[in-house]
Order: sequence, then structure tokens, then C-alpha cells
Amino acid sequence: MSQPAAPTPPWLDTDGYPFRRTVHDVGGHRVHTVDHGDGPTLLLLHGNPTWSYAWRGVVARLGDRFRCVAPDLPGLGLSQAPPGFDGRPSSVAQVLEELVERLDLGDVVLVAQDWGGPVGLRLVQRMPHRFSGLALGNTWAWPVTGDRHFERFSALVGGPVGLALARRANLVVRVMVPLGHRLRRPTRTEVRQYRSPLGTPERRAATSTLAREITGSAAFLAEVEQGLPALRHLPALLLWADRDIAFRGAELERWQRELPGAAVVPLPGAGHLLQSDAPAAFADALAAWHGATLPARDPR
Repeated sequence: MSQPAAPTPPWLDTDGYPFRRTVHDVGGHRVHTVDHGDGPTLLLLHGNPTWSYAWRGVVARLGDRFRCVAPDLPGLGLSQAPPGFDGRPSSVAQVLEELVERLDLGDVVLVAQDWGGPVGLRLVQRMPHRFSGLALGNTWAWPVTGDRHFERFSALVGGPVGLALARRANLVVRVMVPLGHRLRRPTRTEVRQYRSPLGTPERRAATSTLAREITGSAAFLAEVEQGLPALRHLPALLLWADRDIAFRGAELERWQRELPGAAVVPLPGAGHLLQSDAPAAFADALAAWHGATLPARDPR
């Protein structure tokens, strides 16, 4: 059962985030979702420690041509997770799978960044009849065991010290949001939008949990990795920021091996939050690729 979104919190920047929003009751979760525009469906999945607000510039540019569906992952943004939710990517994927079924989405292009990549690809693998393409930006979909670059971050931010700092000081947001923007500096209003949804220690803990699961969810990531060859028939676009502190050229090269037919569009100078750092370039490249690659079809 769906219903209008909960009352707008007083801190929400409705001028910068003026979209149609709904809340869906899914397995004890209240999943807040932007559902804006008409046309072919884009399922936009964010990563850690952000929420659908990160997609605002992309949605604003594409809402006149596409239906942009951008849920907040359970426990992040304006979504509410039930007590005891473990916050692991496999559990997040289960919730989103039910959401996609509830909305009866079809002919969908997955548009994903960071944790939205492996979580979204899990959806594509489990419900292939609903997806028609992939647009991936600075993400991964395989275990990173043995890669010190990822292991150090996961241990630091996802370990006991990182968890304590996340709970007490919103560490992940305070560090990752500024570092995720390299082409421009986030405004005070923007920073407030990222900090405000994580107003309690319990909610802030989710950002440390996802950092921990970079290595902790190796089994889940291995399952997603095993399913990648079955997705090679799908049209694919790789949007890649070259000043990301997380994902490097090595990950882009891996994607080009996993999806050898993918188009590649570099976003020079952009950081980890490429959809927020370079929204015009991101949206323009996505729209151009979609128009050239995917024929117009009935979204049902």
C-alpha cells in the first residue's frame, strides 16, 4: 500500500528538491521514493552516505522526458527501517525488490552509483524481465578481499572507531560529501540536506554499517559477480568520474571487461558523488545514450 509522503521536514530544501514524493510500506519499512516525470523509467539508486537528494540535478534535467524513480535506501534519507534491520546490502536489495514489484516497474534502466551498483544489479539478476539497460557510475560488483585500498577504508570507517565517530559526529557525511565534490563546493544548504536525515546516533550508524560491508558482504558481492555475464546482452553505459577517492581507473577497466559492449563516458574532474558534482554532464550523457541505444517502447 502506498500513500503520500510524510509531512515535509522543516529542514528540507523544497526549492532544490521539488519533486513528487511517495512513501511505500514494504515489509515493515517505510520507503521514501521520488517518483517524478513521465516517459521511460529510470531507477536511480544512490550509495552511502547519501539519499535521493543526490539525484536532484539529474531528475530536474530528465523529468520532462523520463519517469525518474529514486528511492532512499532503507535507513537513509527519509526512509524508515524497522527496529532490528541489519542494514546489509543483501537485506537492502530484498526491500527494493519488493518495492519494484509493488510499483510494477517495467522496461527499466538501472542508474546506479556506489552501493546502488551491486544492490541494483542484484535486482536486475533476480527480475530480468523488468530491466532493459544499465547505466553505472563509479561503482563495483565483486568482492574486494585482498585490495588494501578498500580494506583499509572498510576497517577504519566500518570498525568500532568509525562506528563511534559516525554515531557521535556523523563522520561519514562530514567527510564523504565534501570529498565527493571536486568540480564545485557544496553549499551550506546542500550540506544540511545530507546531515539532517541522520539526526540520531541510530540512523548515523547505518553509514558505518555500509562501510563495514564493503568487505563484510563478500559473499553477497560474489553472488552478484557470478551473475554479471548474464547481463552482457543489456545495453550498458559507464559514466566515470576520474577524481573519485573510492573508485579508480582499475575499477573502470574491470567494468569494461565485465560489460565489453558498454559505452564509456568520462566525467573529467568529477568526484565520487558524480551525479551531484556534475549533474548536467551526467544527465546529458544518459539521455543521449538512451535515445541512441534503447528504442521507444511501452513502459508496461
